[in-house]
Amino acid sequence: MIRREAATFLVVGCVTVLVDFVSYSVLQAAAWVPVDVAKALGFLVGTAFAYFANRHWTFSHQEPVKGSAWRFMLLYGSTLAVNVLVNALSLHALGGMVWDRQGAFLLATGASAFLNFLGMKYLVFCQRSGATLSSP
Repeated sequence: MIRREAATFLVVGCVTVLVDFVSYSVLQAAAWVPVDVAKALGFLVGTAFAYFANRHWTFSHQEPVKGSAWRFMLLYGSTLAVNVLVNALSLHALGGMVWDRQGAFLLATGASAFLNFLGMKYLVFCQRSGATLSSP
């Protein structure tokens, strides 16, 4: 089952990254907001898509799992911070290189995607027999 979930997560993740990147790029190109705000907003637009796509397709929950929306927001809030931090650090490290923004974007996305899969699998959309997060 984890192979199917990982494969579906990868497909959903690619679409989510595309949504994130297009949002980030449009905001950056239009110079409407600073780069870190553009990155955060792009990530949040992708997040909305990711919740519903992963709930339905990746983890096959047609109905919301009790508390999953709150756990999802907590997870994505945490990984948003990781995403923006890795993006900023990567921009600094890659500064001035050709494709520095794209490289920083990919590094930030990879770090947050890894954490998001683990969090969604084991905290957000896991099957629970009890009311606590530690239940199998």
